[in-house]
Amino acid sequence: MTTRRKFLASGAALATGAAAMAAGGKASAQWDESYSGGPVDRPTLPPGLPGRDYKPVVTPSGGSLEWKIVDGVKVFHLVAEEIDHEFTPGLNALCWGYSGRVNGTTIEAVEGERVRIYVTNKLPAPTTVHWHGLYLPNGMDGVSGLTQKPIPPGETFKYEWTLRQHGTFMYHSHHDTMTQEGMGLIGMFIIHPRDPDPDQIVDRDFVLILAEYRVDPDTRRPNPLENSDYNVLTMNGKCFPGLDSLVAKTGDKVRIRIGNLSQMNHHPIHLHGYRFRVTATDGERLPLSAQWPETTVLLAVGQTREIELIADAPGDWAMHCHMTHHTMNQMGHNLPNMVGVEPGDLDRKVQQFLPGYMTMGQTGMGGMDMSGDISDVGDRGMDHGEMALPKNTIAMRKIEGAFAPLSAGGMFTVFKVRDRLSSYDDPGWYRHPPGTVADKASAAELRRDKINISQT
Repeated sequence: MTTRRKFLASGAALATGAAAMAAGGKASAQWDESYSGGPVDRPTLPPGLPGRDYKPVVTPSGGSLEWKIVDGVKVFHLVAEEIDHEFTPGLNALCWGYSGRVNGTTIEAVEGERVRIYVTNKLPAPTTVHWHGLYLPNGMDGVSGLTQKPIPPGETFKYEWTLRQHGTFMYHSHHDTMTQEGMGLIGMFIIHPRDPDPDQIVDRDFVLILAEYRVDPDTRRPNPLENSDYNVLTMNGKCFPGLDSLVAKTGDKVRIRIGNLSQMNHHPIHLHGYRFRVTATDGERLPLSAQWPETTVLLAVGQTREIELIADAPGDWAMHCHMTHHTMNQMGHNLPNMVGVEPGDLDRKVQQFLPGYMTMGQTGMGGMDMSGDISDVGDRGMDHGEMALPKNTIAMRKIEGAFAPLSAGGMFTVFKVRDRLSSYDDPGWYRHPPGTVADKASAAELRRDKINISQT
């Protein structure tokens, strides 16, 4: 079995060899044609089929767009439409998305095949689709007014070209982009290699697209005019715990493809318990000699990255944006700093006038885990630790973990690795072997190790 040490070290060994060759050899001045638009005369190849020519990707909480083959061309139908979307249980909004999903509709194709994509506009406004990072004829690039007419409401336009590359790409509206991307018109476009090298073959191939929204409490639509304080941070259009976990078996080689089409923010995505290799950037596969190890991969707006690892450490491993504000839900935003405040009997006095009032955040945001409707509180008052929320609002903690409620939300998911799996369905919480969980230290242990806890 390949171990993570061997997996990460192989790239370093090749880097050393490449450096030695460069030092004693001749530098090449030849410009790789793939950096100038790719081979323009590449012939069209037959459509690739799943299971034969490629292993389909997994889009947690989403799926791949259906297709059919007509006269040797792979045909897709993408529908831009309004969708009543659930970001996570308790938080819904009227968003714009593609073919029934918000951020979760992945297009999969194979290098060399010809694709024909019909785009039907069911929105109240014109739109287009830009194929982000792809080599294609200029008239297929999808920029409203520059390379094509906008697609009017109710109309269907056709995009068609031959795929001349492979890798991880994205697609999104390029008409009134601030509004339309901010309402959810984004997705991932995966092009599988026609003849993959052995090092490109994986057991699990996940797709995540990062986005951010502003949905104010007690409202039903994202605010696409926001440009600083986003309060719904998502992967595949979902915020924790609404996103499906990433499940793998011990020993699986895993690829995670990540794209960032957030409105404004970069995102450093961190995976607990593992080092991984960065194996591709913006659709370009890196040679082994150029890959590098990380525990956190940074994605600027508009970028994609591929990371790979060997799933050799069983458990439930957090994977999240490391910008701490981005692992909170709505109740972590636009609140006064109350850390250290001692309210005394303020709650009792204010509740005489505002029955739903409770001073919050004196010890941080981790305890803000209740939800409900302020109008339902009535005369029953508020128990300590209970908080009613406005409608269509989510607090920080919304799910019971294996040990306690998880004080996490937003751009957060779980990478679940198990020794034995009969399927890749969610296996539930990890059952830790005895003696492997951090817990309260006993008095005997403290005495044994001469740990003196002073009483102050």
